[in-house]
Amino acid sequence: MKHIVTGIVAHVDAGKTTLSEALLYKTGAIRTLGRVDQGDAFLDTDAMEKKRGITIFSHQAELTYDDLALTLLDTPGHADFAAQTEEVLPVLDYAILVVSATDGIPGYTRTLWHLLARYHVPVYIFVNKMDARGADQQAVLTQLQNALSAGCTAFNLDEQNQLTEEALENAAMQDDAVLGDYLVSGELSDLTIQQLVAHRQVFPVYFGSALKTKGITALLDGLVRWTRPAKPTAAFGARVFKITHDKNGERLTWVRVTGGELVARAELVPDQKANQLRVYQGTKFTVVPSVAAGEVCALTGLTDTYPGQGLGNAQDAMPAQLESVLTYAVDPQAEDISTCLAAMRELADEDPQLHVTWSASRQEIRVQIMGVIQLEVLRQMMTDRFNLNVDFVQGRILYKETITAAMEGAGHFEPLRHYAEVHLLLRPGKRGSGLIFDSTTSVETLPKNWQHQVLTSLPAKQQLGVLIGAPLTDVHVTLVTGRGSIVHTVGGDFRESSWRALRQGLMMLRAQGKCIVLEPWYDFRLTISRDQVGRAMNDIQQMSGQIDDSQDTTADDLTVLTGSAPVSEMRDYARTVNAYTHGQGSLEYTVAGYRPCHNEDEVIAAADYNPTADLANPPGSVFVAHGAAYTVNWDKVPETMHLPYVYSAKQLAEMTAKA
Repeated sequence: MKHIVTGIVAHVDAGKTTLSEALLYKTGAIRTLGRVDQGDAFLDTDAMEKKRGITIFSHQAELTYDDLALTLLDTPGHADFAAQTEEVLPVLDYAILVVSATDGIPGYTRTLWHLLARYHVPVYIFVNKMDARGADQQAVLTQLQNALSAGCTAFNLDEQNQLTEEALENAAMQDDAVLGDYLVSGELSDLTIQQLVAHRQVFPVYFGSALKTKGITALLDGLVRWTRPAKPTAAFGARVFKITHDKNGERLTWVRVTGGELVARAELVPDQKANQLRVYQGTKFTVVPSVAAGEVCALTGLTDTYPGQGLGNAQDAMPAQLESVLTYAVDPQAEDISTCLAAMRELADEDPQLHVTWSASRQEIRVQIMGVIQLEVLRQMMTDRFNLNVDFVQGRILYKETITAAMEGAGHFEPLRHYAEVHLLLRPGKRGSGLIFDSTTSVETLPKNWQHQVLTSLPAKQQLGVLIGAPLTDVHVTLVTGRGSIVHTVGGDFRESSWRALRQGLMMLRAQGKCIVLEPWYDFRLTISRDQVGRAMNDIQQMSGQIDDSQDTTADDLTVLTGSAPVSEMRDYARTVNAYTHGQGSLEYTVAGYRPCHNEDEVIAAADYNPTADLANPPGSVFVAHGAAYTVNWDKVPETMHLPYVYSAKQLAEMTAKA
């Protein structure tokens, strides 16, 4: 029997959980259909999910249909919980993207589409709510092809159970070689279509109503016919995609086995064994002795695992793209602060994107979040799980910093009986690339073990910018030369010189005005009555935002504005919209990444950050003379380094022009 792992993803209210319910019902996994609005959906098991009518946590179900064994992973639909959805994507064979027939293609659906492309996940599309008034199959298909991919193809069948000519033509047009064969033979084999789907060239589109279970059989038949299982590796491998705690407080590590076989009591990390292998069906589970490649299970007994981690021969998943953009302090109210910290750290164990930090000097816990709904859920989780009544205050924007020009930074660390010098080339990276570290230095210039110390030291701590002390991002850092001493260099010398080289290069760029502050932006979708468009457009302009499109709806005399705006300006705008539309308007937004800060001067002035006074991140270098160490300021470092600079000002300017 063929086994695949499929995740269901969607914008909130598109009908994702309803579709999961219909799939379970049609395959006999459940006997009665539950409903989200009635709080009895099989996979929305948490009390908060039942109350709010939204999926907050990802859930697993197992079902079989024909010759297909399907592991179904239902994911959150609200943008505030997008990080939990992204965690699941690296372990999927296929995804089902649910789109509402009446809501167009919202910004968050586009975000999900880009994430699925990032993780190379083949996608089936289920257009839901086709029974709604005004639903138009051809109009929705055209929207999908324009907004997502020309490969979106309605997989309609003829009387012989074959794809219609229109479907075959559109599928063939997505690949030149396939199109050539199709024009000659007029046919496409099932194998060819499977390959087009697996390679993300063709995206099968199905239409129906999950609530009325229409179109569900066609979707299931399509999953049976057009999918192919992942090829497992011979050696054992598994990837962690979620951490949770069960009702008894036991820590669960959720994995997809990618190769070999996972057996109970296996040592997966040093001195830690998988005590139990649990296969879940909603809230219930079965303990099994082993799990084969391609299957999903939850493990007990592991304490140091994290989402995205590769076990055995599996590699870690790439760093998550979605990240929190707001930071709040925890107000413990009357609760013990250490108890609150322990609880928040357990939640951060499940969701690393919370980035829980503790300041002993301020006796303050800080947490990073995506939006106010997530904040409300955190507050409720602290009450329900830990019996702690807390609040969150002082919401702040999480800024970042980057560079706009190339620079060679130098760091020297030579107190008595120590020695290391490092030169780093800093270059602007692509937006969203984060920090990249590599080396072009030969082993004759700097031995491999010392280069390793440099390249492991740089990502060992969060590197900060020099304008406001915000995290540094989108910079390509290359080790270009260095020097050590067989006699005097000890562990930690290259760490110190590497960190100082990076800071020195940033300070040189700061002096040239080549450092900038980045801020998070929202993509928004604002629905209002037509007589309120002028007010809305003025508001968005005042928020330094931009409007990309304006469309009048065919009914209800409404207009939909789409565009983008800084999070700092728009995060509280939903309340304003609710007020001036008297509750009839709606504002949806999703984080669209980081862009240059619209009010950089104000942000820099408010931060009042002095990079030379940041003792944890010094930009100067340490030298020795007459048996005593002394510090050289960053701007004097070029005059005192032992090694010559690798790049001239002209070469750096040429690199900048190419960036």
